[in-house]
Amino acid sequence: MDNELGSIETEMKRGFLQLLVLIILKKEAYGYAMVRSFRDLGYEVEENTLYPLLRRLEKKGLIHGKWELSEERPRKFYAVTSAGREMRDGLLAIWKKQDEIINQLRKEK
Repeated sequence: MDNELGSIETEMKRGFLQLLVLIILKKEAYGYAMVRSFRDLGYEVEENTLYPLLRRLEKKGLIHGKWELSEERPRKFYAVTSAGREMRDGLLAIWKKQDEIINQLRKEK
């Protein structure tokens, strides 16, 4: 049972993290700053999980990255695109509907 629960949790986290990234990138941010922000909220995200996700979202056109070379260490800053905003809004609507259904079912018991 624990393996099955862990597998489902992994699937849920994958979608959740995509939504978190699309929300946090209302303002430009670089990868490690996102990791710190998520941790500050109590959500642990490994860098080796976040960076591949950022590349996938960028490839899909949902976020845009640009390198900032003016500081000591080059950093790639990301921002959500218009397609990413549409996706974020759609995902938030799905999330809201799912939350309403779960809460309704829990109240029925």
